[in-house]
Amino acid sequence: METKKTLREGYTTGSCATAATKAALTALITGQVQAEATIRIPIGRVVTFSLASCSFDGETATASVVKDGGDDPDATHGALIVSTVSWASSPGVHIDGSEGVGRVTKPGLPVPVGEAAINPVPRQMIREAVNEVLAQYGLHRGVKVVISVPGGEEIAKKTLNPRLGIIGGISILGTRGIVVPFSTAAYRASIVQALQVAKANGCRHVVITTGGRSEKYAMQEYPHLPEEAFIEMGDFVGFTLKQCKRLGIKMVSMVGMMGKFSKVAQGVMMVHSKSAPVDFGFLAAIAEQAGAGPELVAAVRGANTAAQVGDMMQEAGCMKFFELLCEACCQAALHEVGGGLTVATSIYTMNGQQLGKAVQTDGDDEVDRCGC
Repeated sequence: METKKTLREGYTTGSCATAATKAALTALITGQVQAEATIRIPIGRVVTFSLASCSFDGETATASVVKDGGDDPDATHGALIVSTVSWASSPGVHIDGSEGVGRVTKPGLPVPVGEAAINPVPRQMIREAVNEVLAQYGLHRGVKVVISVPGGEEIAKKTLNPRLGIIGGISILGTRGIVVPFSTAAYRASIVQALQVAKANGCRHVVITTGGRSEKYAMQEYPHLPEEAFIEMGDFVGFTLKQCKRLGIKMVSMVGMMGKFSKVAQGVMMVHSKSAPVDFGFLAAIAEQAGAGPELVAAVRGANTAAQVGDMMQEAGCMKFFELLCEACCQAALHEVGGGLTVATSIYTMNGQQLGKAVQTDGDDEVDRCGC
């Protein structure tokens, strides 16, 4: 019997930056090249990192660690995280970013506008590592730490950083110190962060999409909205809707395609392909309500995929089906969050044809199918 493979954990960019900083400061103090660095990560583990490089010239010292993301599909896996350390003229630990580390240009992030995109937990980790080394050698001096990531600007194009207003490179991240493979927590955190940026930039209307293709169509549908208003929620429909309500966003437009939105319409709020099957009986009932004849209703009930149902209804010219499906999505979304929002739903084909749309405000007796 085949044994299920255990996925390997990795380490965050914050952990790598901390290890590189500890090695660089140790080299600066001792004048000795370091081969490894041992740090304590936020979850309490003590981890030893091998260094990719370590050098010093009397004034500064530089060390680097290759980011190992484990078995997680991480854009920063294999990136070189570099820390350059020097003595500062003022007390304390002064942390900044250089090449390949992004800089924050929009409010709503945990780092103030204008600062390097090194998040609070990694900053604290770096400070603690510096203070530990200083205490070890009985020193009381100010220390300047500059984190860089060669090639980080190119890597950042594969992340949400440009959308979040983080320009010029990647972020130094991590609240636990480790990367959990295929972590839903990481994706959820990125949704929350994107929504916080949208709110901080004055967006009272956001558009949540299931992926890049649906986001493209959403941007064409809502050209008046700023880029920050568009949030890729992936499969996390219910979670995203609840975060929208929690943050006080008033209008939420959902944009997607038949497969996942057929699940949303029936009240399924985690729409991964393995989360729940499409209920073809439910779709058949909507087809009947839309005026489809008995043969078409039976065909819908026996279909293989939601996309196939969409094709059937298009071919039959029964476009009311899609309006009713959008209406069901709006109602399910409002039920999920307990009301308090205006919700719109738009369903598209893979090639960008809008099949239907509905808009509903909690308490409305009528659904606006022409959109707003």
